[in-house]
Amino acid sequence: MSTHNLLVELFVEELPPKALRKLGEAFAGVLFEQLKAQGLTTAGSSLTDFASPRRLAAHITAVAEQAADKAVSQKLMPVSVGLDAEGNATPALLKKLQALGADASAVAMLRRAADGKAEALFHDSTAKGATLTEGLQKALADSIAKLPIPKVMSYQLETGCDMPGWSSVSFVRPAHGLVALHGSTVVPVEALGLKAGATTHGHRFEAAVSPVLLKDADSYAGTLEKDGAVIAGFAQRKAMIASQLAEAAARVGGGVRAIEDDALLDEVTALVERPNVLICEFEKVFLNVPQECLILTMKANQKYFPLLDSAGKLTNKFLVVSNIRPDDASAVIGGNERVVRPRLADAKFFFDQDRKKTLASRVAGLAKVVYHNKLGTQGERVERVRIIARAIGQQLGGDALAQAADTACRLAKADLVTDMVGEFPELQGIMGGYYARHDGLHEDIAFAIEDHYKPRFAGDALPRNTAGIVAALSDKLETLAGMFGIGNLPTGDKDPFALRRHALGVARMLVERQLPLQAHELTRMAFGAFAPGLLQDRVAELDEFLVDRLKGYLKDSGYTGTEVDAAIHAQKLGTWATIPNRLAAVRAFAVLPEAPALAAANKRIGNILKKAPEADAHVSVALLSEPAEKALYEVMQRVEPESLAQFEAGDYTGSLQTLAVLRGPVDAFFDDVMVNTEETDVRLNRLGLLASLHAAMNRVADLSRLAS
Repeated sequence: MSTHNLLVELFVEELPPKALRKLGEAFAGVLFEQLKAQGLTTAGSSLTDFASPRRLAAHITAVAEQAADKAVSQKLMPVSVGLDAEGNATPALLKKLQALGADASAVAMLRRAADGKAEALFHDSTAKGATLTEGLQKALADSIAKLPIPKVMSYQLETGCDMPGWSSVSFVRPAHGLVALHGSTVVPVEALGLKAGATTHGHRFEAAVSPVLLKDADSYAGTLEKDGAVIAGFAQRKAMIASQLAEAAARVGGGVRAIEDDALLDEVTALVERPNVLICEFEKVFLNVPQECLILTMKANQKYFPLLDSAGKLTNKFLVVSNIRPDDASAVIGGNERVVRPRLADAKFFFDQDRKKTLASRVAGLAKVVYHNKLGTQGERVERVRIIARAIGQQLGGDALAQAADTACRLAKADLVTDMVGEFPELQGIMGGYYARHDGLHEDIAFAIEDHYKPRFAGDALPRNTAGIVAALSDKLETLAGMFGIGNLPTGDKDPFALRRHALGVARMLVERQLPLQAHELTRMAFGAFAPGLLQDRVAELDEFLVDRLKGYLKDSGYTGTEVDAAIHAQKLGTWATIPNRLAAVRAFAVLPEAPALAAANKRIGNILKKAPEADAHVSVALLSEPAEKALYEVMQRVEPESLAQFEAGDYTGSLQTLAVLRGPVDAFFDDVMVNTEETDVRLNRLGLLASLHAAMNRVADLSRLAS
């Protein structure tokens, strides 16, 4: 089978930068999979995808000119239907063969084979392998149809169509060129009203030649870079930009570094074809504005990379990734410095204006901000959060913490009505912290206001102080209760109110800060903060939702599903602070040689007790008659107090391991003792013995979950 490398490129107008990487991967990936499905690739074929602002391309090695022929076997019908008593073809069979392009002469060549309980007729043939032209045409159509296009636009073809200017095409951006090279041969395919050729276009301003002629599939990237001044590979351009950013920061000196932001790096990579990093600066007076404001406006509006000093403080220098490489870059540098100045001046103006009013004076304005049409205003929401915060603060630290948390929650949303947050919603909370310090509030209150949205995402830091923890817990619990109470629950991958993130934050704070709070009491308290009749009672549903997030968090932390189920079974509605220690104990217990037998016995005991609701953990020594039950009781009397003392001291691992000596007596008990004897007193006594054993074994975790 003759093979050559294949290059396919779609040349278009500037693609959406935030979608470019996915578009490039999808275009190349579907193309490769479709060619593979049609037998046009080999086991050694490999794919390289390309994506630049104006092109999507794929390079695939070892692509055949034609796929190998394939044997095809098609079931026609049961023999009893296709052949009459004399073995002649019935009209139904002849009609079926005709549909396949065969005639009566094919009847003799039909194959009989078992099909379930009956026998069927099969037609065996050889299907001609697809040619590359046929296969690539289909693959190209599928690849374009399956692109994850954020928004389709329609445009009219100007040439190469029956009615120029009237034939419409729908695609992410107008397409102007198609390349399809198998080795050095053009594959005659079409897409989006374009016929494939061997020429493309380079950089708008810096290409050495236009159009750029491609000699063969393998020269694509090199020719584009040499003649077209374009780095076609997304990953190559991204690595080049990262390297240039580091080099430029080193030239500035003083240990400065460009801010790390992979999303920004991806977006800038999608905006330039030939990156050139330049050093710019702005007036130092703007550094009096909180650096989060300046960084955000430079990143979000201008796609610049701010430079931070060794202490993480913003400097007055920044890096620009230009798309051109002039001999004298001073005009480009000056232009970018002029563009950024009004942006920074706006941020300074907002900051100066906002500080003319205190946060406390802005709280009343929250009554005019709608939170949710079923849940009222932000002002009403703040009052609910305060109710929850005071209750949690009282439990965790008495009046002082309750007062601090209440103050933080009263002011936490006030920055929503400031000019700065109105312009940059991403700064909510952060600006509240700055304004709280300006108002002379204690640093703990400022931190709590700043941190009350934390953790904002998986892996984000938790609030820095206890008042912040209380404020963040209260804010998230109010959101969860409110949305559950009006039926706005997450479905599938849709979670518009980020309830999964809020629940994960609650779980993390309870576990990582080892808070002595009952999970069920928190959800009940959150629902209770709302006016009577406003919410449906979905406390139980929210409880389960929080437990599910807890399980996911623990599994992501490296524990198995079995370990997690065992550790949280008895604690899912209680205090989660001890769960890490319980998990460690379960993991240590599971490797003991006695663990499998004790887990299985625990499961058996649990099943027995479920059927005996009258059992309690009371044992009368006088009613113990069998040696095995006496032996089990004696061992329990010796080890159970020690295990209990270790449990109460927080030594969960030791508590479980102390019980490991019960394996032999438990095995002997089940071998030699009949629990459900006809004598009521004896039966209840034995059930009581098992109940006390079950309670001791499940004090740390539900060991039955470890049974295979």
